[in-house]
Amino acid sequence: MAGLIKREDIDEVRQRTDIKEIVDGYVTLKTAGLGSFKGLCPFHDERSPSFTVRPQVGRYHCFGCGEDGDAISFIQKMDHSSFHEAVEKLAARIGYELRYEDGGTGPSREEVGKRQRLLDAHKIADEFFRAQLLTPGAGEARSFLDGRGFDRAAAEHFGVGYAPQGWDALLKHLRGRGFTDAELKLTGMYSEGNRGIYDRFRGRLIWPIRDIAGDTIGFGARKLYEDDQGPKYLNTPETTLYKKSQVLYGIDLAKRSIAKDRQLVVVEGYTDVMACHLAGITTAVATCGTAFGTEHIKIARRLLSDDGTGGEVVFTFDGDAAGQKAALRAFEEDQRFVAQTYVAVEPTGADPCDLRQLKGDPAVRELINSRKPLFEFAIRATLRKHNLDTVEGRVAALREAAPVVAQIRDTGIRPAYTRELAGWLGMPIEEVSRYVGAAAKRAASGGTPNGQPEQPTAATAPPSNAPAFNRPDPRDPVAGMERQALEVVLQEPSVLGGGNWERFEASHFSTPAYAAVHAGIRATGVAQAADPVAWVEKVRQEVPDPLRPLVSELAVTPLPASTPEAMQRYCRDILARLFELQITRIKADKMGQLQRLDAAAYPEEFQRLNRELMQLEMQRRALRAEA
Repeated sequence: MAGLIKREDIDEVRQRTDIKEIVDGYVTLKTAGLGSFKGLCPFHDERSPSFTVRPQVGRYHCFGCGEDGDAISFIQKMDHSSFHEAVEKLAARIGYELRYEDGGTGPSREEVGKRQRLLDAHKIADEFFRAQLLTPGAGEARSFLDGRGFDRAAAEHFGVGYAPQGWDALLKHLRGRGFTDAELKLTGMYSEGNRGIYDRFRGRLIWPIRDIAGDTIGFGARKLYEDDQGPKYLNTPETTLYKKSQVLYGIDLAKRSIAKDRQLVVVEGYTDVMACHLAGITTAVATCGTAFGTEHIKIARRLLSDDGTGGEVVFTFDGDAAGQKAALRAFEEDQRFVAQTYVAVEPTGADPCDLRQLKGDPAVRELINSRKPLFEFAIRATLRKHNLDTVEGRVAALREAAPVVAQIRDTGIRPAYTRELAGWLGMPIEEVSRYVGAAAKRAASGGTPNGQPEQPTAATAPPSNAPAFNRPDPRDPVAGMERQALEVVLQEPSVLGGGNWERFEASHFSTPAYAAVHAGIRATGVAQAADPVAWVEKVRQEVPDPLRPLVSELAVTPLPASTPEAMQRYCRDILARLFELQITRIKADKMGQLQRLDAAAYPEEFQRLNRELMQLEMQRRALRAEA
């Protein structure tokens, strides 16, 4: 069982990871000054690039939306993974073996290597299948796609491919790329007979199934030929990579839209996902040969930020008995969500793919827009099982429907559905309320209606006692000077040598936010500055939580220098100006003392202040000459 990753290993992964290489996988970056890079922010829509990365300090910051962090948090946000998963992914990338607290274990170097080989095999197979779709032998596959309204661009967007007929086309290809039969057996892409292994997918249309990070981990295959004796759809079996209860087809393409729109649409098949995305419903995903279950819910909650502040899950089902049964199964899982849950049912039984073919993209959008709350669907489905024309039927329906209403977690919605149920049954609201209340009490005796503890919401969260800091006024010249000094010290701490650290440590910052960052730098200590990545991270940990994004912002703001020599000159000049500002402030204090002093009564004090003023002026002139 995995334990907590050792803090020093987390720091090592953070320090060794090149954040630019990580961000380059998601964002096109261009040079923005010496050591800085800029691109369009992946966290919000923008036309002009404001997303800045500074590899030297291992951080990014968007000057548009304020998102900031290091390589670990970037992977967390982009892949919607946990901190633990992000660290393990980056550690595997650099070949670093993590250690765990409390005797816990993580993947060994050998396990990481095996997993990477499996991923490599799937990537090559994915490329092979896509290339095969363009060959003369794939005519039937292309006809299938065309017949369902998918052109070549759609096939390429979703990575659709073709497994050629025959027994060993993929086998020969992967053997030729250096994979052993022992490795290939673990991929799930092969079956085994008396003569060894052979291709599992033959003469079929192929969809790559990818995880949330975009890595291909399995395949779904649809039969095309009458002489194929296999099932209509054939998926990769369970492997170390592919676990169907944890996989959602299309999640790699939908994750950005799901997080942005706070909506997840669950459909039933690969072509339904394609149809929805092409119709503009880019939040659509599908399960792979299994019902939407607990592990899928974990993925959905992570993407939706399921924290009580909104979001919706929409299930699409056929209007037939099987579709209703699937919808009711989904209702059983509903109470695991804080997000509102809906069901969109097409009365004619057409799935999104059929609907798009028959009536076009608007019909698919209309299907999703016509969604009804899953509570309503579940209650009405329960009522349909009883004869409401008789007293006995209405009472039986009430007894069965009351617990359904009682399961509704939202205490604001529950009374409304109680009134709806009374209207649908034609019974007094008082009687229906009594039944619902009794069902709720029975459920509450073991906790909440679904047996889960109540989750805190934003409305009940304890108030924060963190200090408030106003954004410094950019027009204030003193605040501007202090900001530039902090940018230099965070990004180029090497300039703090030769007595500069003592001067910087003694400096007074008048802007509250910058004073707090200055205090954080002093608390961290110049000895930590040898490692710029660790230096910035430790400073962030020393400042109040609201100011941590400001530290990232200061650490990645491009400095106006195009060569190392110009950078050194700029940094020396900024520090000189800071120190000169300090000298000017001290001189003003001493001049005030001098003016208040009676020189005749205190001649020695008068002379001391004059000497100190002269020394300060000499220091100021030396700084100017140095700058």
